[in-house]
Amino acid sequence: MTDTLTIPTTAARPGATTVQVFVPDTETAATIRQALGSLGVADAEFVSGNAVSATERLSRQPSPRLLIVDVSGLDNPADAIDALAEVCEPNTGVIVVGDRNDIVLYRELKQAGVFEYFFKPVVGTLVTRACSAVLTGNLEAQAPARTGKVVFVLGVRGGVGATTIAVNTAWYLAEARQRWVMLVDLDMQGGDAALQLDVSPSHALREALEHPERVDKLFLERAAIHIDHRIDLLASLESIADPVDVQEAAFRSLLDKLLNRYRFIFIDLPPTVAALLLPALQMPSTCVLVSNASLACARDMARWREWIGPNTPDRSTVHVLNQHGAPGSLPDAEFARAAGRPADIVIPYDKEISTANMLGIKGAQQSMALKRGLAPLLRHLSGEQVAPSRPLLRRLFG
Repeated sequence: MTDTLTIPTTAARPGATTVQVFVPDTETAATIRQALGSLGVADAEFVSGNAVSATERLSRQPSPRLLIVDVSGLDNPADAIDALAEVCEPNTGVIVVGDRNDIVLYRELKQAGVFEYFFKPVVGTLVTRACSAVLTGNLEAQAPARTGKVVFVLGVRGGVGATTIAVNTAWYLAEARQRWVMLVDLDMQGGDAALQLDVSPSHALREALEHPERVDKLFLERAAIHIDHRIDLLASLESIADPVDVQEAAFRSLLDKLLNRYRFIFIDLPPTVAALLLPALQMPSTCVLVSNASLACARDMARWREWIGPNTPDRSTVHVLNQHGAPGSLPDAEFARAAGRPADIVIPYDKEISTANMLGIKGAQQSMALKRGLAPLLRHLSGEQVAPSRPLLRRLFG
């Protein structure tokens, strides 16, 4: 019999079970139950279902350390696993069982980050070995790492609405799209993210950056300000007379730990700090540069684009032109000429958005104008495709 495992106590979030199993047939469930029993797992939860029902369930609750799902009978198992990955925490180990003995499917699932795929009927010893590897943290040898996505949000000048865009985009991905999200406000002398989210900042972010050796899963669990079920905040408010020296190595160390825990990490990045973190800005990520349509912003937008460099296959820069049409804005052609190119996403000036900004996230939730303005950015970050609109006659007559 396999020795009883010692499972890390910080492997899953509070309230999460160690193992969840979504399989529809009793034979497979019995084999898995026996394998988990031999490992000493006492809190496994069995649900009669498949990958689709697992996605629906995990969109509302914390992810387990180990997740076993069935894809039998699904038209496109790989798509089902991709959808599941979007609601799971990155450090969840996933084992898939199914009824297709297909090498192409196996490669697709492994590429998606699945630890192992078993063709039915499953073999107990192989299931035991795979479960043991996941629960003891020995994932690296067989599965590619699944990590979160980094989104830098940088206002090229103060007052252009970068924090508002960062806070509301992060909130929407967490609440409406059910993604695990961390928001980090690196403006530790005057950041507004905590204000907009109606919480009090702490000193934990400063401690994490000044003493990176102290940061582990337990530190993050205690340091994170839990805004809601799926969104956390790291923010500090330090004395103006005592600035924090953000070192690139310490920042990357913190980011590496967050990437194993959250699906999206938003970094609200003031220009003074961004100037110290160019190597980080060139890591796989999306950098959202926010401006208004003033001449000064057009000039600075061109400078930041040149400094960050061109897009690569795993890193992109997106220009969000905020407050478009506000008093003092340049005409579109003049702004594009001064900035070097047109904006990628345009959010029009609207008094409703200005009013919502003063009320923080509570006001923003009620602002349809802000939601419409952020929709293209949300689609870009989540990879959603815009469904082509059908001609009127097709809509009327099918």
